[in-house]
Formats: sequence, structure tokens, C-alpha cells
Amino acid sequence: MTHTIRVLYLAWVALAAVACGQPAPPGSTAQPASSAAPASTTTPAAPEDPLIAGFKKTYPASVSDAVELVTGANGTMRHDMKLVTGQSMVGRAVTSLVKPAPPEQATPALSTKHSVEMIDSAQPGEVGVIVMEGPDGLEIAAMGNLMATAAKERGMAGMVLDGAIRDIWDVRRMGLTVYARSASPRTAVGHYATVGRNVPVTCAGILVRAGDIIVADEDGVVVVPQERAAEVLKKAQEIDEREAGMFPFIREFKSLTKAIERFNRI
Repeated sequence: MTHTIRVLYLAWVALAAVACGQPAPPGSTAQPASSAAPASTTTPAAPEDPLIAGFKKTYPASVSDAVELVTGANGTMRHDMKLVTGQSMVGRAVTSLVKPAPPEQATPALSTKHSVEMIDSAQPGEVGVIVMEGPDGLEIAAMGNLMATAAKERGMAGMVLDGAIRDIWDVRRMGLTVYARSASPRTAVGHYATVGRNVPVTCAGILVRAGDIIVADEDGVVVVPQERAAEVLKKAQEIDEREAGMFPFIREFKSLTKAIERFNRI
């Protein structure tokens, strides 16, 4: 066979041999594949905050009880802070404060400035807390689908709004978790302006600071002060463990009274 045909033939044979795990024939230039596995280029995920991981395994109702037992104060937001879209969530808070403002100060840029900055700088797993102060706070949308899209893409755990939400159908479609006190299509532009990011805020009656832990489900939203979080988690776990023993006891004796006497818990 001609030289060109021979070269092509040897190349084909070499490729077939390598594919089958056989050595390449003499005269070929193919090299055997390395048996070593290629080094992984995937960056390992950062370990989850152990406090966040712990609170994800507790009942928010137990956390609510634990906050009161540990701190002596209520940590549960008002009853009208409800789950609008999504599911239960746990995460550290980042905040934005919004106040009534005259039209010249409530421009499209200024009406959401700190809320937008809060979302754009959020870390995965954080919970955005936006508070609309003033008498009309529940009549004005704190967030719509544009801000929700950014929050979703940033990997935020969800949002808590002491104000209204709008574009609910779209926020629900994208799967972002949102708790809010009301719903309204009314814009903040011309009426409200943000005044601070990651400042202390009073959300539905409860103080929230950046770094506090938010624990929420369909029952409501609980705020765990960051400096007491380990104590609160331990107490909530104790409550969960005690209640876990109550269920079989109630089923066996068919008596809630006896269970309360035995476990000192209701």
C-alpha cells in the first residue's frame, strides 16, 4: 500500500486499539490513555453554618418557644406576616429600611436603592428583610418580580416583607420564598425612598439586625438574636426531643392530660 494509505491505516488501527484498551501497533504515533483520573476542577462547596443547619432540623414553633425561654422576650413576628410563595426557610438576615418621602426624593433609583444593593450583595442562603415604615407601608409594594428574579439568581433563601408584595404569580412561578404582611400592585416610586442597608429594623413588631437568624414556616416568622443563637438552638432541640416522646405516650394512653403531667409540656 502507498505510504499515505499506510499512515492512515495505522492511525485507524491505533485509535481502535486505544479505545479497546490494547497497546498501539508498532509504527503508530498514538499514545495510550493515562490510567490516572483527571484532577477535579470543581471548587468544593463551603460547609454550611452549623447553626443554620441545626435550625433547619427544628420546628419553628419550638424555636419561638425557645427564644422566649432563653431571652425572656417574644421573637415571633405579628400574625399577619404570612407565607405568600415558596416554603419554609432558615437563613441569616440582611436588611433594608424604606421610609415615606416626597416625590422628588422617591425617584425610581432612590425608592429601591438600598433594597437593590442588599439583594445584589447578598450571599447564598441569606434572607432579605425589607421594612416599609409609615402609615401606608402595607399599601405599597416592597418588592416585585424584578427584585425577586435577582434574589433568586443570588441564591437567597427568601424574603420577608413588612409591606406588600406584587407580581405574586410570577414570583411563585420562579420559586422564590416570600413572606409578607400584604399584597398590593402599588409602586413605591413617588411615595417611598430607602434610607439604609443592613441597619437594625423593626419588622412586624420584632427587631431584626443583619446576621440574626430567620426561622420561618406556615406558622409564621421567628427571629433568633445572633448572640443567643446557640442557646436558642439547644433549647429548641430539647423541646423537639421532649415532644417526640409525647406522641407515642398520648397514643398509648389516649390521654393528653397524662402526657402533660409526665412531660411538663404543651
